[in-house]
Amino acid sequence: MNAIQQLMQHAPSIESKIGHVFNDRKLLVLAFIHCSFVNENRDITTHNERLEFLGDSVLGVLVADHLYRHFPTTSEGDLSYLRSRLVEASSCVLYIQKLDIDKFLLLGKGERMNGGRGRDSILADFFEALIGAIYLDGGLEAARHFIFKIFAEEIEAILQKPLRNWKALLQDHCQKQLQQTPVYKVLNETGPDHSKQFTMAVMLGNKELGQGSGSSKKEAQQAAAENALNNMHLN
Repeated sequence: MNAIQQLMQHAPSIESKIGHVFNDRKLLVLAFIHCSFVNENRDITTHNERLEFLGDSVLGVLVADHLYRHFPTTSEGDLSYLRSRLVEASSCVLYIQKLDIDKFLLLGKGERMNGGRGRDSILADFFEALIGAIYLDGGLEAARHFIFKIFAEEIEAILQKPLRNWKALLQDHCQKQLQQTPVYKVLNETGPDHSKQFTMAVMLGNKELGQGSGSSKKEAQQAAAENALNNMHLN
Protein backbone atom coordinates (compact mmCIF):
# COMPACT_ATOMS: atom_id res chain seq x y z
CA MET A 1 0.00 0.00 0.00
CA ASN A 2 1.48 3.34 -1.05
CA ALA A 3 1.40 6.61 0.90
CA ILE A 4 -1.61 7.99 -0.99
CA GLN A 5 -3.64 4.86 -0.28
CA GLN A 6 -2.69 5.03 3.39
CA LEU A 7 -3.82 8.65 3.53
CA MET A 8 -7.14 7.73 1.93
CA GLN A 9 -7.68 5.13 4.64
CA HIS A 10 -7.46 7.89 7.25
CA ALA A 11 -9.74 10.27 5.30
CA PRO A 12 -12.89 9.63 7.41
CA SER A 13 -10.99 10.40 10.63
CA ILE A 14 -9.49 13.54 9.10
CA GLU A 15 -12.89 14.71 7.85
CA SER A 16 -14.34 14.20 11.32
CA LYS A 17 -11.68 16.46 12.82
CA ILE A 18 -12.04 19.25 10.24
CA GLY A 19 -15.84 19.12 10.23
CA HIS A 20 -16.19 18.67 6.47
CA VAL A 21 -16.91 15.52 4.44
CA PHE A 22 -15.42 15.86 0.97
CA ASN A 23 -17.41 15.19 -2.15
CA ASP A 24 -14.08 14.93 -3.96
CA ARG A 25 -11.47 13.35 -1.73
CA LYS A 26 -8.80 13.99 -4.34
CA LEU A 27 -8.86 17.59 -3.11
CA LEU A 28 -8.31 16.44 0.46
CA VAL A 29 -5.37 14.27 -0.59
CA LEU A 30 -3.87 17.08 -2.64
CA ALA A 31 -3.85 19.38 0.40
CA PHE A 32 -1.55 16.88 2.16
CA ILE A 33 1.03 16.61 -0.63
CA HIS A 34 4.10 18.79 -0.04
CA CYS A 35 6.30 19.67 -2.99
CA SER A 36 9.21 17.72 -1.46
CA PHE A 37 7.12 14.54 -1.70
CA VAL A 38 6.58 15.11 -5.42
CA ASN A 39 10.31 15.66 -5.93
CA GLU A 40 11.03 12.21 -4.51
CA ASN A 41 8.05 10.36 -6.02
CA ARG A 42 8.02 10.78 -9.77
CA ASP A 43 4.65 9.04 -10.15
CA ILE A 44 3.07 11.99 -8.26
CA THR A 45 2.89 15.15 -10.37
CA THR A 46 0.91 17.66 -8.28
CA HIS A 47 1.37 19.21 -4.83
CA ASN A 48 -0.48 21.62 -2.56
CA GLU A 49 1.11 24.97 -3.45
CA ARG A 50 -1.74 26.08 -5.73
CA LEU A 51 -4.25 25.17 -3.01
CA GLU A 52 -2.14 27.13 -0.54
CA PHE A 53 -2.29 30.17 -2.84
CA LEU A 54 -6.07 29.92 -3.00
CA GLY A 55 -6.51 29.18 0.70
CA ASP A 56 -4.41 32.17 1.67
CA SER A 57 -6.84 34.46 -0.18
CA VAL A 58 -9.94 32.69 1.17
CA LEU A 59 -8.62 32.94 4.74
CA GLY A 60 -7.87 36.64 4.28
CA VAL A 61 -11.30 37.58 2.93
CA LEU A 62 -13.21 35.50 5.51
CA VAL A 63 -11.25 36.96 8.42
CA ALA A 64 -11.70 40.48 7.04
CA ASP A 65 -15.44 39.88 6.65
CA HIS A 66 -15.69 38.50 10.20
CA LEU A 67 -13.86 41.47 11.71
CA TYR A 68 -15.88 44.00 9.70
CA ARG A 69 -19.15 42.51 10.90
CA HIS A 70 -18.22 41.89 14.54
CA PHE A 71 -16.22 45.06 15.26
CA PRO A 72 -18.38 47.86 13.77
CA THR A 73 -16.65 50.70 15.64
CA THR A 74 -13.05 49.56 15.19
CA SER A 75 -10.82 51.68 12.91
CA GLU A 76 -9.41 50.40 9.62
CA GLY A 77 -5.90 50.38 11.04
CA ASP A 78 -6.86 48.27 14.04
CA LEU A 79 -8.92 45.91 11.85
CA SER A 80 -5.86 45.43 9.66
CA TYR A 81 -3.73 44.65 12.69
CA LEU A 82 -6.30 42.17 14.06
CA ARG A 83 -6.50 40.46 10.67
CA SER A 84 -2.71 40.15 10.52
CA ARG A 85 -2.68 38.47 13.93
CA LEU A 86 -5.37 35.96 12.95
CA VAL A 87 -3.76 34.95 9.65
CA GLU A 88 -0.05 35.16 10.50
CA ALA A 89 2.02 32.00 10.22
CA SER A 90 2.23 31.39 13.97
CA SER A 91 -1.56 31.46 14.25
CA CYS A 92 -1.96 29.08 11.30
CA VAL A 93 0.48 26.69 12.97
CA LEU A 94 -1.59 26.89 16.17
CA TYR A 95 -4.77 26.06 14.25
CA ILE A 96 -3.38 23.08 12.35
CA GLN A 97 -1.69 21.60 15.41
CA LYS A 98 -5.03 21.59 17.22
CA LEU A 99 -6.37 19.17 14.60
CA ASP A 100 -3.49 16.71 15.05
CA ILE A 101 -3.54 15.76 11.37
CA ASP A 102 -0.12 17.06 10.34
CA LYS A 103 1.24 13.55 11.03
CA PHE A 104 -0.43 12.53 7.75
CA LEU A 105 1.33 15.26 5.75
CA LEU A 106 3.22 13.72 2.83
CA LEU A 107 6.79 15.00 2.91
CA GLY A 108 9.92 13.97 1.11
CA LYS A 109 12.43 11.92 3.06
CA GLY A 110 14.88 14.81 3.14
CA GLU A 111 12.27 17.17 4.57
CA ARG A 112 11.29 14.64 7.23
CA MET A 113 14.91 14.21 8.32
CA ASN A 114 16.03 17.85 8.39
CA GLY A 115 15.48 18.21 12.13
CA GLY A 116 12.35 20.35 11.86
CA ARG A 117 13.95 23.32 10.12
CA GLY A 118 11.20 25.23 8.36
CA ARG A 119 8.49 23.05 9.92
CA ASP A 120 6.35 25.97 11.06
CA SER A 121 6.35 27.36 7.53
CA ILE A 122 5.31 23.96 6.15
CA LEU A 123 2.47 23.66 8.67
CA ALA A 124 1.20 27.19 7.99
CA ASP A 125 1.20 26.49 4.25
CA PHE A 126 -0.56 23.18 4.88
CA PHE A 127 -3.32 24.94 6.82
CA GLU A 128 -3.90 27.36 3.94
CA ALA A 129 -3.92 24.48 1.43
CA LEU A 130 -6.55 22.71 3.51
CA ILE A 131 -8.72 25.85 3.45
CA GLY A 132 -8.29 25.97 -0.33
CA ALA A 133 -9.39 22.35 -0.65
CA ILE A 134 -12.45 22.86 1.55
CA TYR A 135 -13.40 25.99 -0.39
CA LEU A 136 -13.19 24.22 -3.75
CA ASP A 137 -15.17 21.25 -2.45
CA GLY A 138 -17.84 22.99 -0.37
CA GLY A 139 -17.74 26.68 -1.17
CA LEU A 140 -17.23 29.77 0.97
CA GLU A 141 -19.61 28.73 3.74
CA ALA A 142 -17.82 25.41 4.25
CA ALA A 143 -14.53 27.29 4.57
CA ARG A 144 -16.14 29.79 6.95
CA HIS A 145 -17.46 26.96 9.14
CA PHE A 146 -14.04 25.32 9.23
CA ILE A 147 -12.28 28.51 10.33
CA PHE A 148 -14.75 30.02 12.77
CA LYS A 149 -16.35 26.91 14.28
CA ILE A 150 -13.39 24.57 14.62
CA PHE A 151 -11.03 27.30 15.84
CA ALA A 152 -13.49 29.53 17.72
CA GLU A 153 -11.58 29.34 21.01
CA GLU A 154 -8.20 30.07 19.44
CA ILE A 155 -9.56 33.01 17.45
CA GLU A 156 -11.28 34.46 20.51
CA ALA A 157 -8.07 34.19 22.54
CA ILE A 158 -6.10 36.04 19.86
CA LEU A 159 -8.73 38.78 19.60
CA GLN A 160 -8.80 39.24 23.38
CA LYS A 161 -5.11 40.16 23.42
CA PRO A 162 -4.94 43.97 23.76
CA LEU A 163 -3.96 46.03 20.72
CA ARG A 164 -0.48 47.47 21.06
CA ASN A 165 1.74 49.37 18.65
CA TRP A 166 4.90 47.68 19.85
CA LYS A 167 7.10 49.51 17.36
CA ALA A 168 5.94 52.93 18.57
CA LEU A 169 6.29 51.90 22.23
CA LEU A 170 9.85 50.66 21.69
CA GLN A 171 10.84 53.76 19.76
CA ASP A 172 9.40 56.02 22.44
CA HIS A 173 11.29 54.19 25.18
CA CYS A 174 14.60 54.16 23.30
CA GLN A 175 14.43 57.84 22.38
CA LYS A 176 13.42 59.01 25.85
CA GLN A 177 15.59 56.73 27.97
CA LEU A 178 18.55 55.96 25.70
CA GLN A 179 18.54 58.90 23.27
CA GLN A 180 18.74 56.49 20.33
CA THR A 181 16.32 55.32 17.63
CA PRO A 182 15.98 51.57 16.97
CA VAL A 183 16.67 50.34 13.45
CA TYR A 184 15.13 47.28 11.76
CA LYS A 185 16.85 44.96 9.32
CA VAL A 186 15.72 41.91 7.36
CA LEU A 187 17.39 38.70 8.51
CA ASN A 188 15.56 36.25 6.28
CA GLU A 189 12.91 36.14 3.56
CA THR A 190 11.29 32.85 2.57
CA GLY A 191 8.31 31.48 0.66
CA PRO A 192 6.69 32.14 -2.72
CA ASP A 193 5.74 35.66 -3.77
CA HIS A 194 2.10 35.25 -2.73
CA SER A 195 3.01 34.01 0.75
CA LYS A 196 6.26 35.61 1.89
CA GLN A 197 7.56 35.18 5.42
CA PHE A 198 9.96 37.80 6.78
CA THR A 199 12.24 37.61 9.80
CA MET A 200 13.41 40.97 11.14
CA ALA A 201 15.80 42.09 13.85
CA VAL A 202 15.57 45.36 15.72
CA MET A 203 18.93 46.94 16.52
CA LEU A 204 20.10 49.71 18.82
CA GLY A 205 23.55 50.60 17.59
CA ASN A 206 25.35 47.27 17.24
CA LYS A 207 23.15 45.50 19.79
CA GLU A 208 20.27 43.28 18.74
CA LEU A 209 17.23 43.89 20.95
CA GLY A 210 14.89 41.29 19.49
CA GLN A 211 13.65 39.32 16.49
CA GLY A 212 10.25 38.67 14.98
CA SER A 213 8.56 37.12 11.96
CA GLY A 214 5.50 37.98 9.88
CA SER A 215 3.90 37.80 6.46
CA SER A 216 4.98 41.39 5.79
CA LYS A 217 7.90 43.54 6.88
CA LYS A 218 5.54 45.65 9.01
CA GLU A 219 4.23 42.58 10.84
CA ALA A 220 7.78 41.30 11.37
CA GLN A 221 8.85 44.69 12.72
CA GLN A 222 5.95 44.70 15.20
CA ALA A 223 6.85 41.18 16.32
CA ALA A 224 10.52 42.13 16.69
CA ALA A 225 9.60 45.21 18.73
CA GLU A 226 7.34 43.15 21.01
CA ASN A 227 10.15 40.61 21.47
CA ALA A 228 12.56 43.45 22.29
CA LEU A 229 10.21 44.89 24.91
CA ASN A 230 9.86 41.44 26.46
CA ASN A 231 13.63 41.04 26.52
CA MET A 232 13.92 44.42 28.19
CA HIS A 233 11.13 43.48 30.65
CA LEU A 234 9.09 46.47 29.49
CA ASN A 235 6.08 44.65 27.97
